[in-house]
Amino acid sequence: MTTAQTISDLLQAGQDHDPAILAPDRDPLTYGRLRALVRETGASLAAAGIGRGDRIAIVLPNGPEMAMAFVAIAACATAAPLNPAYRQEEYDFYLSDLNARALIVLDGSDSPAVAAAGARNIPVVPLVPDPAGPAGCFTLSIAENGAATAGLVTADDVALVLHTSGTTSRPKIVPLSQRNVAASAGNIAESLKLTAADRCLNIMPLFHIHGLIAAVLASLGAGAGIVCTPGFNAMRFFPWLSEFAPTWYTAVPTMHQAILSRAGRNADIIAAAKLRLIRSSSASLPPQVMAELEEVFSAPVVEAYGMTEAAHQMACNPLPPLARKPGTVGLAAGPEIAILGPANDVLSVGAIGEVSIRGANVTAGYENNPKANAESFTDGWFRTGDQGKLDDDGYLTITGRIKEIINRGGEKVSPREVDEVLMDHPAVAQAVAFAIAHPKLGEEVGAAIVLNEGASADDRELRDYAASRLADFKVPRKIVIVDEIPKGPTGKLQRIGLAKTLGLEGDEENAA
Repeated sequence: MTTAQTISDLLQAGQDHDPAILAPDRDPLTYGRLRALVRETGASLAAAGIGRGDRIAIVLPNGPEMAMAFVAIAACATAAPLNPAYRQEEYDFYLSDLNARALIVLDGSDSPAVAAAGARNIPVVPLVPDPAGPAGCFTLSIAENGAATAGLVTADDVALVLHTSGTTSRPKIVPLSQRNVAASAGNIAESLKLTAADRCLNIMPLFHIHGLIAAVLASLGAGAGIVCTPGFNAMRFFPWLSEFAPTWYTAVPTMHQAILSRAGRNADIIAAAKLRLIRSSSASLPPQVMAELEEVFSAPVVEAYGMTEAAHQMACNPLPPLARKPGTVGLAAGPEIAILGPANDVLSVGAIGEVSIRGANVTAGYENNPKANAESFTDGWFRTGDQGKLDDDGYLTITGRIKEIINRGGEKVSPREVDEVLMDHPAVAQAVAFAIAHPKLGEEVGAAIVLNEGASADDRELRDYAASRLADFKVPRKIVIVDEIPKGPTGKLQRIGLAKTLGLEGDEENAA
């Protein structure tokens, strides 16, 4: 496992002439040039008075420049990547909440982030790509303005700042130190046995912890290559697979399912592929999808468990010859994992409680949020908000997000259990169970279903199928068949708020 304490430490792994960053229609960027670009970027920012401890918001499209900007800025200051799809009001909130010192955008960008920064007198720094140079090369168009904070970045300095999703509350600021992200990158590299011979095909967004740490930093910390695509595109995935011959890729389950839907027409590319493994994280991977991926690609699929507060990875199913257990998120893979009860007691094997972690990759606490810190940090443990259990072998099963557990008249229903039963129906491609408000029971079980192409099934058939395999109180009262289930910006299916999105809240017929 890596002993790196900072991002700069991580970047020393690759040999000068080895490819670090690759991208469609570009020459590779070598590790020697990458390290030089990191130094040049740090010097440009320092000359402008920006350095250690300063927060720089980054609004760039997915691709090699975004990957390099993140690495270079996080190595000398604090990177704060933001979703390029936000509107001006959202940028105004995040730039203010972060206390951003500067905003980096593409040269000539008309992003609403520029207007939001201007309204708050936050300097906008254009990033000028070098299209004739290797992938990811850029310069910053920034004026000299005094010296930056003196001193080299230390392990305790904040490297990356992200917000939680804020599905049920105001987004919380998660500061991640150099030590946190270096430890997590090392944990992932260890779990996946990454070496300089590996090459990751990144299709994850680079404003999210999954892509930033699992794809980018874990690869660079192993001296491996990373292919930086413009983002997920199921139609371009197979040409990229053919062109770059990656040894692995990491994605969320909805992306894996979209890839599988096009696998049949790309059999030749799959046969020639050199995938050593496939990784899934950020949402529950249905066991049926895991089995199909392994059958189609003839490569082991490892499901991992991560979250922003842990700088991503907490647990991971091991590679062969050790056992992969479908339906679990594997063994502790970096931090220590325990299941805590309501009284902060560590529960025994098999008991269901709150998944809790501690380790070098875990944030020291939310920023300016003593209430959230008091609720989430106990006796050195971080309470994840997930419900789960450990088996005799130490494998962790997530039974649900505590806030997503459906309370039907006092009976607790894990929506993931309902999902997996419905996914076994041959007509079902995707299934998401969720809570529907009910005047007497408090909550009732609902489910949204996407059918396989060319398949047919009605809600009655699906309810009867569920009733044959679930206790009566777990069977969805209402099943809605849709063309697409709403997803968040990272491709995760949205469970909380789905009843409202589908127009089922306040529906008297469903509440009867």
